[in-house]
Parts: sequence; C-alpha cells; structure tokens
Amino acid sequence: MTTTFRTASLEDIDAIVALVTSAYRGESSRAGWTTEADLIEGIRITPDMVSRERSRIILLERDGQLVACGHVTEEDGAGYLGMFSVQPGLQGGGIGKLVLAEAERIVRVELGLMTMRMTVLDVREELLQFYERRGYARTGKFKPFPYGDERHGVPLRDDLQFVVMEKSLL
Repeated sequence: MTTTFRTASLEDIDAIVALVTSAYRGESSRAGWTTEADLIEGIRITPDMVSRERSRIILLERDGQLVACGHVTEEDGAGYLGMFSVQPGLQGGGIGKLVLAEAERIVRVELGLMTMRMTVLDVREELLQFYERRGYARTGKFKPFPYGDERHGVPLRDDLQFVVMEKSLL
C-alpha cells in the first residue's frame, strides 16, 4: 500500500468537496467519529472555497485514491488548518495524525511560522480532546458560527460557536 502527499489542483475540487462533505455531513459521515450530522445540515465546503488564493490544500492518497485532506493557510501571523477530513470508514486508523503532522511541517518549514491555529465547534468535545492530545490548547477565544451563510451549512441549533485552539511548532 503506497501513501503519498501532494498539493491539490483545480482538477481535484470535486473529489475534495465530496470527501469533506462525507466526513462531516449526512448519513455517510456517521460511519466516522467526526460527523456533524446532528448539528448542521447541508454543504460543508463549496468549490469556490477550495480554490482560494494564498492557501494550500494537501491531499493524502493511498494507492492513488484520495483518503484525507487539510487546508493550510496563514492567518494573522500563524498557520491555520481547516477542512481537515479523513474518509469516514478510515477514521481512527492514524491517517489524520499523518495529515496533521504534514500540515504542521508545511507551516513550520515552508511558511516559516511557529504557531498552528484551528477552530473547532465548541460542542465537539471528543474532537477538542483529540487535538489536545496532539499538543493543541484552547486559547480561551471563540469565534461565532456564521449563521445565515449557507455556504457553511444550515445549523440545527442556535448555540454553535468555534473554540480557537493553538499549538507552538517550536
């Protein structure tokens, strides 16, 4: 089994949208532990969000098949990881740890930044704990959920917000 990383191209957009949606939304997401199906309906990512400038989407392929991805960009002097997704049936097998390590390497080595940041829904305690086990800490800062912006899905509750987490890459 061959596992490789590569940077996404415009030809990958449909596959990335399908992967990210399958990891977070709808019935297919329930096969994994990252599902938000009971919190938010609808889309998780759109093609225009994938093709933004000044960002890099890393893809992890296993035998030529897309199995995971992450969006690495710079935000306010820190690296930012978003759109971190693993095929639901493969979650819990170490693939996510590989993507996280590669994203951190890119931020530290290629972007020259010493902090990685991410946001996680505050009601996703198991996901917050996953990142804490990997050295991320809750900063005490929160960001509001973008209610009314259906590009981020349709929330099923009115109390969602994001926890800001950071990790030193020194």
